[in-house]
Amino acid sequence: MRAVVALLLATLGVSAAAQSLRLDQAIALAEQHNHDVKLAAIGVASAGASVTSASAAPNPVLTLQTMNINPAAGIGAGSLRSKTVDSTVRVDQLIERGGKRALRTQAAERLAEAASADLDDAQRQLRRDVAAAYYDLLAAQERAAIGADAANLAERALAAAEQRHKAGDLAGSDTGRLRIDALRARNDADDAAFGADQARRALALLLGRDDAPGLAAAGPWPATAPGSLLAVDAAVEQRADVRAARARVAAAGASRDLARAGRTRDVTVGVQFEHYPASPANPQGSGNSVGVAVQVPLFVRYTMQGEIRGAEAALEAANENLDKVRQAARADVAAARARADAAARRALRYDREILPATRRAADDAEFAFAHGALGVMDVLDVRRAWRAAQLDALAARADLAKSLSALDAAMSPTSHSLSPQP
Repeated sequence: MRAVVALLLATLGVSAAAQSLRLDQAIALAEQHNHDVKLAAIGVASAGASVTSASAAPNPVLTLQTMNINPAAGIGAGSLRSKTVDSTVRVDQLIERGGKRALRTQAAERLAEAASADLDDAQRQLRRDVAAAYYDLLAAQERAAIGADAANLAERALAAAEQRHKAGDLAGSDTGRLRIDALRARNDADDAAFGADQARRALALLLGRDDAPGLAAAGPWPATAPGSLLAVDAAVEQRADVRAARARVAAAGASRDLARAGRTRDVTVGVQFEHYPASPANPQGSGNSVGVAVQVPLFVRYTMQGEIRGAEAALEAANENLDKVRQAARADVAAARARADAAARRALRYDREILPATRRAADDAEFAFAHGALGVMDVLDVRRAWRAAQLDALAARADLAKSLSALDAAMSPTSHSLSPQP
């Protein structure tokens, strides 16, 4: 089969270098070039920037002000500093109270953890999707090889039948049936080749590549059946989507505390230097003076009720979403396990029982037909049964491979290796 696949790939114009693409290589390429993963990595960088913003203390405010300019009296003579105007330089600093800065930073850090877990989850899903597309391509390649092999067999049988017909050993109607079967087999082979091209394009899309015709799957089918499933709850808690939901609950809790801390009054302290020189035209100047100001908000109409209620609702929604994500993760693990178990049993029956029996029946039928002991319709039926068994066994192997990849993705946490890119 491997030789037939290689010959088919060469016929389709796929280079030998592309035939060496294994599943781990496909996943590595996808992690480097997949657009969804890149967007998730940018989200991690954006969340890190939000932490920097949240942890920063308020900047002081500088005010430059000139007052008491009297157009009637004028501003007096002399240098600019001697002009009879009241000039003030003031600096105001907001002092946050109630732990607002720490709570704001904590909420941003938890959201950054959630963004990092989202990247992990994007990679987890990408591994699952790439594995599914990879095994779809591998199955499509082998399906095309089976179709090409069946078409070649049918054409060789037709050529032999035409020789027998010329020799008067085979009826013309039987030769016609064989000709129709050869044409059908060639159509099936063309359809299978088109299916391989479509599967190749689907994998290329996940890999973020444009050279779909140059891709080929060359790795073997996984031979491992699903083992015992232990510590499901622990595995679910370590899944990236659950970790992201849990981090968002913590962020919502910090935001709720931050909203409550809004009832603690912040204080703004101001220090100013005032320069107001006197002149003959305006003797009211006070010269140089220093002032201090303190501003405190008065909660006489509003005490942050809306912000607090909104933050509490957001926390409740985050907890509800965490329960939803946990339930979905458990269902995902259970469904993946059930599918893997069923696929393993089905593939085992094909490999140990159905394929060997169908193969023996096909060999016996071909031998009997070659020696005139079996009719054309009978041998065609056996050939179709053998081809159908091959395709069904291939579908079972592909389903097992994809279900094992889905089970691995459902159970295993991902620690991303991508560096966030701006």
